[in-house]
Amino acid sequence: MREIASEQIAAVIRRLCIQANCILPEDVRARIAACAQEEPWPQAQEILGQITQNYTVARERMQPICQDTGMACVFLEIGQEAHVTGDLTAAVHEGVRQGYRDGYLRKSVVKDPLRRVNTGDNTPAMIYWDIVPGDRLRITVAPKGFGSENMSQIKMLKPSDGEEGVKNFVVKAVEEAGPNPCPPIVVGVGIGGTFDKAALLAKRALLRPLGQPSQDPFYAAMEAELLERVNALGIGPQGFGGRTTALAVAIETAPTHIAGLPVAVNINCHVTRHQTEVL
Repeated sequence: MREIASEQIAAVIRRLCIQANCILPEDVRARIAACAQEEPWPQAQEILGQITQNYTVARERMQPICQDTGMACVFLEIGQEAHVTGDLTAAVHEGVRQGYRDGYLRKSVVKDPLRRVNTGDNTPAMIYWDIVPGDRLRITVAPKGFGSENMSQIKMLKPSDGEEGVKNFVVKAVEEAGPNPCPPIVVGVGIGGTFDKAALLAKRALLRPLGQPSQDPFYAAMEAELLERVNALGIGPQGFGGRTTALAVAIETAPTHIAGLPVAVNINCHVTRHQTEVL
């Protein structure tokens, strides 16, 4: 049994909160650059250039890429042979508290959804757990801004709606979102499971490296078709038109009930932030 101190976990999460908000992942930067090369619309090219300049300055100065530094979503893959000394949940929240304080990141979390009093330190984090083989702890921090989160949708389709029903729902969700989620966007799609599982699948899909298709050829083909259909909407970067409405579409699936076809669409803006470290 390998021991991991909760203080070490808090320190890692503190660091990841700052890094994730200030450094756009390489796969996202590369995809934006590729889209800028392929984009035929001059105004869209200019906006993609401004986006590139923004994330470059953010990285050089270690300042937030976006003023909405998001709600901290923390994904933990916990090896079943690892033992955390101390309170793991408290360590996660403490890491977020320190990261948002020391990184001068905007605190955007309210204690209650209706009474709207700010917690003052961006806690609590949203924590997602998985128990996996091994003795390691994999930590991913993915700050989620709500300009894009608010544009996400979930629908309980009928099994008879089938593949076309799923694709039409995804495209419709993006079309209805329009320029609101600060395109170019990344579209995470969760299919199957239960109502709540589909939403989690869609959020996890946003962590997949851009350009890495589904391992299932059937869903890889669906991702490619959906990306083509979404970009054909012509919304474009920041909603000013063009071919670059989305950088990627990623689909994750799970088994489901014979009577159901849950589908969730979790939209992320071009600031698709996430940083990972393994202890």
